[in-house]
Amino acid sequence: SSISATANFLCSSAPLSSALLPAMERTHIELAAGLVIGAMAIAIVSPASFSYSGLATGAVLLLGVGPMLWKGLRHTLVFLSSLSTSKKHDKIDGYNKQYDGKSSAEDRNKDYANLVDSYYDLATEFYEWGWGTSFHFADRRQGESFQQSILRHEYFLAGRVNISKGAKILDCGCGIGGPARNIARFTGADIKAVTINQFQVNRGNAISVREHIRDQVELIKADFMELPFEDASFDGVYAIESTCHAPDRTKVYKEILRVLKPGAVFACYEWCLTDKYDKDNEHHRKIKHDIEVGDGLPDLVHHSVCTKALEDVGFEVLEARDAMMDGHLGDGGEPWYMPLVPSWNPTKWPRFQFNPVMFRMMPIILRFFELIKLVPEGTVKTQVMLQAGGVGCAQGGLTGAFTPAWLMVGRKPL
Repeated sequence: SSISATANFLCSSAPLSSALLPAMERTHIELAAGLVIGAMAIAIVSPASFSYSGLATGAVLLLGVGPMLWKGLRHTLVFLSSLSTSKKHDKIDGYNKQYDGKSSAEDRNKDYANLVDSYYDLATEFYEWGWGTSFHFADRRQGESFQQSILRHEYFLAGRVNISKGAKILDCGCGIGGPARNIARFTGADIKAVTINQFQVNRGNAISVREHIRDQVELIKADFMELPFEDASFDGVYAIESTCHAPDRTKVYKEILRVLKPGAVFACYEWCLTDKYDKDNEHHRKIKHDIEVGDGLPDLVHHSVCTKALEDVGFEVLEARDAMMDGHLGDGGEPWYMPLVPSWNPTKWPRFQFNPVMFRMMPIILRFFELIKLVPEGTVKTQVMLQAGGVGCAQGGLTGAFTPAWLMVGRKPL
């Protein structure tokens, strides 16, 4: 398609732009392309008659806005190109039926593998486009960019696992492997990363090849309820906002305990309800439901369920607390849910898409794209489902009824 051809030329995960060109040269190409787009912006907004003030305004646009517009255009074209060839979005109706009120949490737990696999078939491309390659939250502390906060959140967990160079580590529920690659680069560890979704395996391994870290990071299709590894295989295990997809926390933690070496550590961030959650509060129940539907969860449980399960399977529990309550935000810092709180500022993405106008416009825009076959049928329903999940998470954060980072650290006895 024309969009695919344009994306491949301009941006993509193209071998030209990523594998063959050094970072400095890629930056120069992005800057040059951005300058062209900036010049176009100047032509549109500049006054008809010449003036030094107009020239100064144009220079600001050229140097500032142009490269930013280029990067956004490039990233969006990759996203649309991927969607245009997708064969997965016809699964959305079957996915939504699991939350239509006729299916219980027990039913979803029984069918968790299909539920989670279908969810990530639908959601992965949207996640990568709107969030990046690390599919998790992080609070943003003073002086941090969004990406820096994501990295700090991952490195903190790696420290809890005591990861060192050459260690054999398991990432349990890895998405497309963003955290695994970051932690491997930071620590020098060798990481096996498992996900139940084949699309994520293919995408993640392709990125690892492109980023020249495939020798340290391998994504494998596997169900973390039945890990395909021998007993005592790993020097450490971590899970970042992933084991919330498990139908039985006891069983998944037991599997993790099995593959850990004696004395080794497992650390995770769990999605949990907090003590502020009130099951008799209608708004809280809606928050819980929206998070489950929008994030592919069979059932969202209280943090005490997770902590007890970790202890029951035999871990020595070293730490169990809400890492999002640590504070330390400082001046200009933001809580973890702020990226999902509506904003009218178009540079605040993804917040901009949650303002009342964009919230209603995005489905209309995507519906038009469906009609002209730019994206497959089912894209609109997928986006609406994910939007609802984002709203649920934001409301969960604002009310304090939900946390995406119940930190648990457990050691396997010697």
